[in-house]
Amino acid sequence: MRHFLTLKDLSADELKQLIQRASELKALHKRGEVYQPLKNRVLAMIFEKSSTRTRVSFESAMIQFGGGSIFLSPDDTQLGRGEPVEDSARVISSMVDAVMIRTFEHSKVETFAQYSSVPVINALTDDFHPCQLLADMQTYQEHRGSIAGKRVVWIGDGNNMCHSYINAAQQFGFDLHIATPEGYEPNRAIIDAADATVKLFNDPHAATEGADLVVTDVWASMGQEEEQRKREAAFAMFQVDKSVMDVAAKDALFMHCLPAHRGEEVTAEVIDGQQSVVWDEAENRLHAQKALLEFLCA
Repeated sequence: MRHFLTLKDLSADELKQLIQRASELKALHKRGEVYQPLKNRVLAMIFEKSSTRTRVSFESAMIQFGGGSIFLSPDDTQLGRGEPVEDSARVISSMVDAVMIRTFEHSKVETFAQYSSVPVINALTDDFHPCQLLADMQTYQEHRGSIAGKRVVWIGDGNNMCHSYINAAQQFGFDLHIATPEGYEPNRAIIDAADATVKLFNDPHAATEGADLVVTDVWASMGQEEEQRKREAAFAMFQVDKSVMDVAAKDALFMHCLPAHRGEEVTAEVIDGQQSVVWDEAENRLHAQKALLEFLCA
């Protein structure tokens, strides 16, 4: 039994095979061919944070694969009334074939996986967002080929997405530049644990020079809304606009995990422009996660 809590839970070769499989499943879906490897299987989906892309993509994946899913929120379960994670893990995993969790503390998914009898998927925690990286890597490969040896720049907060990009730099073999305001750098332990070239910058233009892929995210993640004004001031010079994209490679792509705030972390000109692949990136959540579910459960 395998879990998927970070990108490091799979080997580099397994991840590359999974990305390739995601594109194959996408093509299969576009041709209208029915493929149901998870017929009569059930995915429990535990959401302690709100979601659009994660919920729709996982539910659609299970339906298309011939299985079903159960949406569980804190209001609907004993988890919201203080039942220990260990107890919930034992009970829920005894009734389903896999569990997807979107929550705050990363330690919660680790504890759940420890006591689960079925595969557990991290669908976002405060520390990591590995499912989004599967979609991002698939999207880059579909548009530009292998990302190995390329330069990727992350602009903005050193958040869960940034941490997963650090892991991806090791697993997929690209160089990573991270541009953040002072005080908003990613966790140093995650950088130090990565066998990859990761460089920190406080200047987004210097970080982006020659980059093949430019990525950003909202300035205030879920749970940080009270910091919005403070963050707007701190990140004012870290907006991805035309001047930033102009110093990247000519064929550079732009990605954003969404939802996006046009006029804050990215201009409308960039996110709606020809270099942006955010809509392919969003759709690929479905196909990458189908490949992941097939890998873990079929």
